[in-house]
Amino acid sequence: MVDSFSVSLRASARRPTDVDLSVRIGSLLLSNPVIAASGTFGYGVEFAHLVDLNSLGGIVVKGLSAQPLAGAPGPRLCETAGGMINAVGLQNIGVRAFVTEKLPELRKYRTAVIANVFGHTLAEYVEVIRVLEDAEGVAAYELNISCPNVDHGGAEFGLDPALTTEVVVAARRAAKRPLWVKLAPNVDVKAIARAAEAAGADALTVANTYPAMSIDPRAGRSRLGRLTGGLSGPAIKPMTLRLVYEASRAVKVPIIGLGGIETAQDAIEYLMAGATAIQVGTAHFADPIASQNVVEGLRHHCMEVSICKINGLRWTIE
Repeated sequence: MVDSFSVSLRASARRPTDVDLSVRIGSLLLSNPVIAASGTFGYGVEFAHLVDLNSLGGIVVKGLSAQPLAGAPGPRLCETAGGMINAVGLQNIGVRAFVTEKLPELRKYRTAVIANVFGHTLAEYVEVIRVLEDAEGVAAYELNISCPNVDHGGAEFGLDPALTTEVVVAARRAAKRPLWVKLAPNVDVKAIARAAEAAGADALTVANTYPAMSIDPRAGRSRLGRLTGGLSGPAIKPMTLRLVYEASRAVKVPIIGLGGIETAQDAIEYLMAGATAIQVGTAHFADPIASQNVVEGLRHHCMEVSICKINGLRWTIE
């Protein structure tokens, strides 16, 4: 009879003592697939006293515009079942202040810094990228195309394949670095993904927050300073998981999945659905070290199932 302790010892001996968590997104090699999502992690440096920034695969900084933006009136956040709604209004210090005030601090870390870029015209997107092109320390750009295009009557760039093509082509011409495109969720994801890929995207981030609202019945008005906002958190994970699955089968470029990821198990679901990497967002509001915990959880899981490389989790779900 074999005692359970001996069986446990043999099982432990078969487990890898270390795991290769590195992933490649186009030409960019990340130390692991866990990235802090834009808008939930400041400019990264604000979390340096709480989180080992070098433990993360990457950090996507707050969205950067050509000029500073004050953002939306308060309240900007409200809790809802399974998540939260935000209406921050893309407040940021502007790309030039980012380059002079934040980027020098970020260069002290090994973590890949991805600049989230947005604008309301093609010229604004291009201007932001051109300023960043002259700066050291940026690994890639993430194009937020969920913005109204004032030149086209306020239609969002990311809701129409033709507008998506237009903005990605303009950004691709201006950018020498890798270009990721962050898709909206309320679209034909296959059509938009294909348009972005054909226009020159090196990877796709799937997806942004979902349009939502919350009403205070006593006050008879929105719980936000604006009428509507963007829903994020665990409630959106099943829907976004489907988007990642569909997008990953529509294009050949890598997919970065985000939406409701709080644990390593959540991240694994996205990897199995076709994502190469994932982003942790809303979880940071409850736990600033959520991203770091996901990295450690992935490493532990791989060791438990005797997988030496994180890519071994990217099974095909049919």
